[in-house]
Amino acid sequence: MLVFNSLFKIKKNTNPDVNIDIDGINLANVPQHIAIIMDGNGRWAKAQGKVRTFGHQAGAETLKTIVKIADKIGVKVISAYAFSTENWKRPVTEVSFIMELLSRYLTSEIEEFNRNNVQVRFMGSREGLPEVVKQKMDHAVEATKNNTGIILNLAINYGGQAEILQAIQRIAADTEKGLLKVEDIQAETFENYLYTAGLPAPDLLIRPGGDNRISNFMLWQIAYAEIWTTDAYWPAFTPEMFLQAIKEYQGRERRFGGLVTK
Repeated sequence: MLVFNSLFKIKKNTNPDVNIDIDGINLANVPQHIAIIMDGNGRWAKAQGKVRTFGHQAGAETLKTIVKIADKIGVKVISAYAFSTENWKRPVTEVSFIMELLSRYLTSEIEEFNRNNVQVRFMGSREGLPEVVKQKMDHAVEATKNNTGIILNLAINYGGQAEILQAIQRIAADTEKGLLKVEDIQAETFENYLYTAGLPAPDLLIRPGGDNRISNFMLWQIAYAEIWTTDAYWPAFTPEMFLQAIKEYQGRERRFGGLVTK
């Protein structure tokens, strides 16, 4: 795993780590929660004449850069789709590399997370994950739990349909035990049974890679999220693209199914 590269500097900020112009960004209207489908790692690597695993490593570097910039402009949560329940269908060698990459990432970045006040969380099923990955996940959560900056919520072995089904099963079990009454089950109740309990719903969903679909990601949570897509593959996703997504988000009128009174 490459070490965190301090390549960018954000203007209007004294932190010497980045050089990105945030003119045109309304810092009072930054999305609080951004969901990212990190798509295109393998295709990017192929375009470079490299193996797919090279793309996953480059994608990890992109995520670190974007999280740092997001934190500097006031984003509170980044939820990143790292490995889906469907990704197990990929070649065994690729899956093994991704698991090793996750393990190394969660080992090498703890000091950086704490230095930058990043709190790490996870969503997804632990079933089927290598024991070493689960141990690294637990350590990352424990080591960063008192950090008060941006939350990096990594979706590992995650599927939106599976999350909803699991929530329903848990609600049914608690109802059967008498802990819940059917008439008391509201949307807020349901949300407390999701992996994202306690987090705000995503305001913005970013998908690089050229596809216009949500791929079973945060199906309940993104009900009213604005969606921004780009043809650029995730490893080629730049800070400028990230800020452009936020600018376009800020230019949209969010109605949440209703009308906006001028």
